[in-house]
Amino acid sequence: MTTRQDAPPAGEGAGLKDGVLQTMQRAGAGIAQLTSGLSTGLLALLLVLWVAVTAVTSLVGIGLLMAPSVLRALHALAGRERARLGRWGEEVIAPDPPPTELRAALADPTTRRELRWLVRHATLGLLLGLIGALLPAAAVRDLTFPLYWPLAPEDATATSIGLGTAHSWPDALSVSLLGVSWVLISLGLTPGMARVQARPGRRLLVAGPEVDLSRRVAELTATWAAALDAHAVELRRIERALHDGTQNRIVSVTVLLGAARRMLARDPAGAEELLERAQSAAEQALAELRSVSRSILPPVLDDRGLEGALSALAANCAVPCRIDVDVPQRCAASVEATAYFVVAEALTNIAKHSGASLATVTVRSAGGRLRLRVQDDGRGGADENGGSGLTGMRRRVAAHDGTLSLTSPPGGPTTLQVELPCGS
Repeated sequence: MTTRQDAPPAGEGAGLKDGVLQTMQRAGAGIAQLTSGLSTGLLALLLVLWVAVTAVTSLVGIGLLMAPSVLRALHALAGRERARLGRWGEEVIAPDPPPTELRAALADPTTRRELRWLVRHATLGLLLGLIGALLPAAAVRDLTFPLYWPLAPEDATATSIGLGTAHSWPDALSVSLLGVSWVLISLGLTPGMARVQARPGRRLLVAGPEVDLSRRVAELTATWAAALDAHAVELRRIERALHDGTQNRIVSVTVLLGAARRMLARDPAGAEELLERAQSAAEQALAELRSVSRSILPPVLDDRGLEGALSALAANCAVPCRIDVDVPQRCAASVEATAYFVVAEALTNIAKHSGASLATVTVRSAGGRLRLRVQDDGRGGADENGGSGLTGMRRRVAAHDGTLSLTSPPGGPTTLQVELPCGS
């Protein structure tokens, strides 16, 4: 399900505008990803030719001398592709450095997977990259054709696909309609094409099961330590809230009730005033106790799910906030609670420090991961060491083996991105 809520409500027109804008953003990201893959695709094609020449010349011994250089180039290009994929999505964990000696490389599973990726990226990946680069060029060329058609030679080809000539204004305008079709194709297909281009790299270039697991063990050890730290910090926070607030209120109620009982016989009016004060203190203690219980696990998460809980946060935010949630299935309760508290803390920071006029919260669930982004158009310059609560958020996220990244250049915008495993 996909829901959007504005605070204040923006109406159907704003929702349609947001949908169009998001479609354009996804298409733009897809085109950028495809064209970035075009560069590695061209290098992959050259490397495939080099591998073929090396294999043929190895029959006479010359290729054996080139083999170490070819293997080093293969591993370097695979590393470049991992870095490229990491910039456009989830990080591709590299395996241990593969060998560059020919006999060991032939038996190395990492090298064999890199060779399989090389062939696929030099063919399908390169083709998709070319299409991704040509689609916007064709769209611009055909859309603007009526502007320069009077200056074009009479027999010049009218369309970007090399067919037809324009002899009148209706012919020229029909070419612009072809440009509109290129735009629609780009909007609809480029995100999927980018995923298809990236799929072989994400499947073949990632560290295999035979890789040394010491790195993962170290990560899990750090995650466990972060979970213990976050748990201890949370317990101290709850203890302080109960001790400094609720406990003092209850002590005050007890003192006032005792004083009222002693005054009841000799000064009924004074006793009634003390009882009123005791009732007020009891109500305040109850409100503080409810606040503490909500800070442990907000009931709205159980009642309305993550979508409803975030919508409630947006409605109470001092800065107009737009919520866009697409989470088809419920995540673990602890994961939803972490996402809720991260958004709550982020919106509090935006209201206090950013000077923003609009905040946007986007939540997506795909591939067993919950991806969360909070963005504002404020002044930027957020500092994790400046007491903004980012350290606490990072601890909460790390406790679930998640990741948190913050981009906040001076002048803005500020973007907080969090990724959590849904099943934690």
